[in-house]
Amino acid sequence: MADNYLEKKMEQRASAVAVVAGKAKNSVQSLLLKNRSTRGYDASFVVRKDQLYRIIAVNSRIASARNAQHLRFRPVLADEVGRVLPYVKMGSALPHLHLPQKGSEPNAFIVVCSVVEPRPSVYIDLGISAQSMLLQAVEMGLNGLCIMSFDKEKIVEALSLPYEPLMVLAVGKSAEKIELVEVSADAPRDYYRCNGVHYVPKLPLDELIIG
Repeated sequence: MADNYLEKKMEQRASAVAVVAGKAKNSVQSLLLKNRSTRGYDASFVVRKDQLYRIIAVNSRIASARNAQHLRFRPVLADEVGRVLPYVKMGSALPHLHLPQKGSEPNAFIVVCSVVEPRPSVYIDLGISAQSMLLQAVEMGLNGLCIMSFDKEKIVEALSLPYEPLMVLAVGKSAEKIELVEVSADAPRDYYRCNGVHYVPKLPLDELIIG
């Protein structure tokens, strides 16, 4: 009986440790660190419809200015990716690399549109939406990229969109190594690459706080 008691206690402890480890893995800090703008994807991993819909679904649970909920979302899976990929730019700070490089293109997108004329409140919603969707993607083991540089007219035509697109979100499994680099406020902040690593300069906390 004593042995059985100890065995149950050890099982309970192991379960508790697993729960704590799972929470740590998906803590806000952990998700934020993993949520890096990705411009190179694993071509062997194809994003499924249910995964893309799960990412879009966060928009039914997030904040919206005056709760207006003006944003709409057009999922683009692998069979349609050719309608979007030619019209987006994914590395404006590294034009010489022509990103995404061949063989590392995303095979899924989410085109974010507005049902009203864009205004400040709509762009507030856009930021909340994009970050929330990317964090959901990271929790699922995926990554993404907010793309603001794209040919609106071409994408509207290619996807027969009834609304104006504001952003294109690339989604996929990252094939990149990305690291954050702490810099001072007067240092350049353009991202750069060296020896296969993508570096992203970030200001430290003491540079962000006033007074």
